[in-house]
Parts: sequence; structure tokens; C-alpha cells
Amino acid sequence: MRGRVLVTPLPSAGRAGRAALAAALCAGLSAGLTSCGEDPDAGTNGIGKLSAGEIEEKARAAVDGADAVRLSGTLVSKGGSYKLNMRLKQEGASGSVTSKDNTFELLRIGDALFLKADAGFWRGADGEGDEPGRADAEAAKKLGDKYVKVPQNDPSYKRFRGFTDMDVLLDGLLGMQGELSKGDRTQVGGVKTIKVLAAEGSGGVLDVSLIGEPYPLQFARAAGAGVLLLGEWDKDFPLAEPAKDDTLDYGGQLPTSSGD
Repeated sequence: MRGRVLVTPLPSAGRAGRAALAAALCAGLSAGLTSCGEDPDAGTNGIGKLSAGEIEEKARAAVDGADAVRLSGTLVSKGGSYKLNMRLKQEGASGSVTSKDNTFELLRIGDALFLKADAGFWRGADGEGDEPGRADAEAAKKLGDKYVKVPQNDPSYKRFRGFTDMDVLLDGLLGMQGELSKGDRTQVGGVKTIKVLAAEGSGGVLDVSLIGEPYPLQFARAAGAGVLLLGEWDKDFPLAEPAKDDTLDYGGQLPTSSGD
């Protein structure tokens, strides 16, 4: 007809075509975005929906209710750098602490605290020129590679016990300061976690489990003061006093060791 233009309608894409188009659009989204229709909290404990402060509170509550934990990693303090590998529970602890110069084992059962180290640990120089070590050679040989029972009135008892006290150690090491914010979702040891950052990372970064109980699984301490891994939550372990042949009750005050 004069004055009219015939327009041929495009063929319908059909259901299959529309589905393919939707899939292509989803595939084109940034890798950091959630897939179309996917719930990022599906299969998790749901704490990812909470605020940073609420997540930290949940993690604290989980720690307070835990019966046991393995703590390992590096701790940096004014006194130097330490590597920790401790299994802790309310009744006691066992494990090792490594400093720059020495490694010593700790075992606590109730209030009984045992320390095991080689003779070099006890014979360490005291830093006073050419003076002999803090423990003479005979004493060091006697103490070396034995579980030495640390007297409760010994000045070093409280410090060494601090490495074995679950509540004291966790409270002291997991403190976060400053305003909290939520970070990325990631994984620690194959377990999904969400990060909580304090003061833009200067107050520490805590990775909290998104699976099961919201336990802390990793803590990067502020100002490069070490990274700690926390695992085997609520997994019990045996504690037993060492054999008598492997134990030495020094009696009086211990020699000041190179670990002090």
C-alpha cells in the first residue's frame, strides 16, 4: 500500500534463547560479585550477614565457651619473637615455645608446671661480659632434657604459666582495638571465613569461621606483631605427668635461664 512500509517481525528468541542470554549476562559479571540468584550465606552459620561488631562478639562468645584449642604461629613482642605450638584446655596444656636461641617444652596439669629444655637453654650467657652462664655447667647438664618442675614461688612460674593458660593467652592475644569493619570472605585451612578488621587493619585482622561455630581461625596481630592460627577447637587431648625417670624436682628457685 502507498505510504506504508512493511516491517517483518523478528522471530521469537524462545525460552531456551532467553535462558542462554541470562546465563551469558551472569557470566559477564565481575568475579567478585555473587552469581545470579546465589545466596553467599547458603550453607554457612549466617554470621556473614551481621555487622563487624556483632561478628566479633559471636567469635568472643565461641572462644569463651570452648573447652580446648590448638594455638600456633608467631608472636612478636618487645622481648623478641616467639613461635608457639600449644594445645590448651582449662585443666592444663602442652606444647613448645621457640625463641631466637632456644626451644623449650611446657606441660601444665592443674597447677603443676613442667619445663623441658636442653642444657644450652639453662647455660645461656647472662650478657655480663665474660661472666659464666646463669647456670653452671653441672647444673645445666643436670637440668638438660629433663622435665623440670617449676616451683610456684619461682619468679619464672607466672611467665611460663602464661603460655599454658587458655583464657589468659587467648584474651591477651586476640584483642582488637579501634573501629571494626567487615573484610573479604576467604578461607583458612579450607574453611570459609569472613574477615573483621580493626582500625583499617592497624588494630588486627581476625578471620572468623563461616562454618559451624564462629570460632576465630586466624588472627594477624596489629603492627606486624605476629600471625596466629587457631584450630582443633573443642578437640580434647590427654594430659599426663612425665615419667619419674624423666622428671627433676629442682626444689629451690631455678637458675635464671636464657629463656628469661
